[in-house]
Amino acid sequence: MNAWQLIAVGLVMLLGLIGVLVPGIPGPLIVWAGVLWWTVTEKSVLAWAVLIGATAVLLLNQALKWLLPTRDLRAAGAPYRTLFLAGAAGIAGFFVVPVIGGPLGAIGGLYLLERTRLGSHGDAWSSVRTVMRTIGLSVLIELMACLVVVGAWAGAVLAG
Repeated sequence: MNAWQLIAVGLVMLLGLIGVLVPGIPGPLIVWAGVLWWTVTEKSVLAWAVLIGATAVLLLNQALKWLLPTRDLRAAGAPYRTLFLAGAAGIAGFFVVPVIGGPLGAIGGLYLLERTRLGSHGDAWSSVRTVMRTIGLSVLIELMACLVVVGAWAGAVLAG
């Protein structure tokens, strides 16, 4: 696979990561499609192993999502822009501090944005708890599953 194709696959996966944060865009499906595209083009044992692993992780993610409460943005109280930026902080955190940086970045970003919006520590922390109870856990699990898949793909590309 040439460099331009790898960049295109990476952009598809980035769209999938953004899709996790934007309602109506099937983020995990887009990330999986990017891995499938890379696997079919690459045709190596490692590529097929990554596809199988990605499929398992994303199916587990779907099962966990069905067990968690549904997303209700109005009940969360935080503006949608704040939730999107907190998710972007989670994506950045995942690559700065692999794996554990994802949730740390998302929750930390949410707190900082709510602190800026609401002004006090108590109100910001209360808002973060409310957001995490209503939608945060579901989005965070989905985002982490997609980030694990993208990380596995990136590792396989660098190893291959």
